[in-house]
Amino acid sequence: MSTQRVKTCFTITFSNEQYDHARSYVEDMKRHRNRVYWRGKEGKTDEELVIEQIAHRILSGFYNDDPFTAGKHIIRMDSAVNG
Repeated sequence: MSTQRVKTCFTITFSNEQYDHARSYVEDMKRHRNRVYWRGKEGKTDEELVIEQIAHRILSGFYNDDPFTAGKHIIRMDSAVNG
């Protein structure tokens, strides 16, 4: 199987409630250092982890309860194909 690598940058917007929820999630994960969640997250700041969690939830559809909801969170997407 042939694969390609694409680097994509999303510009998103989020509410204070989404930020607080993600911050609580990261705080909870800090109490469980052996979880799979921590793979690839070594050396990241709490703020990076919170923003990463928000982006993950937006892009995965956790905040999308109808087909048009994602449009209010994802403002822009830029992509580039790496050879």
